Amino acid sequence: MKTAMRALPFVLASFLCASGLAAAVSPDFAQKKDYLSESEADKIRDAETTSERIKLFISFAADRIKKLQYEFAHPGELHREERINALINAYAGCIDDSSDLIQLGVNKQQDIRDAIKEMQSRAPEFLTYLKELSAKGQAVGSYKDNLNDAIDATNDAIRDAAEAIKENAPPPVRRRPQ
Repeated sequence: MKTAMRALPFVLASFLCASGLAAAVSPDFAQKKDYLSESEADKIRDAETTSERIKLFISFAADRIKKLQYEFAHPGELHREERINALINAYAGCIDDSSDLIQLGVNKQQDIRDAIKEMQSRAPEFLTYLKELSAKGQAVGSYKDNLNDAIDATNDAIRDAAEAIKENAPPPVRRRPQ
């Protein structure tokens, strides 16, 4: 009986560790990104296909670009530098995640051609705007590092989409029996 009482704290501690590990690797824990709002994270989680998730991340990136345009059009507000850096980082995160999902979809041989085409059509627009911002020189000096990271992420995403479109074979054509 005394042996069982001595072992109780060790059993209890191991149970707590195991339950903590299970909570840390649960899908809900891994799914939430710090640059997504709760509703955006819910949309990603609820998307049924990889293609839908890619399109959502691209639309979130476009939203961040629109917010950046607004921030630069309305200067002089409080904590502006922090918001702009956060928006640039959020944009880069969305683009990186969409690029990662494209690679995953190609590796799993999923039908993601529509999402790849959307990336190919929207990412050059994003890149053009980011390069215009970068060309402003001292006006974007405090954002320069994050801006360069976002430009690199967009270039990588464009390159990944170009490679993915070559690797992602079209679905087989069903022919009617004759």
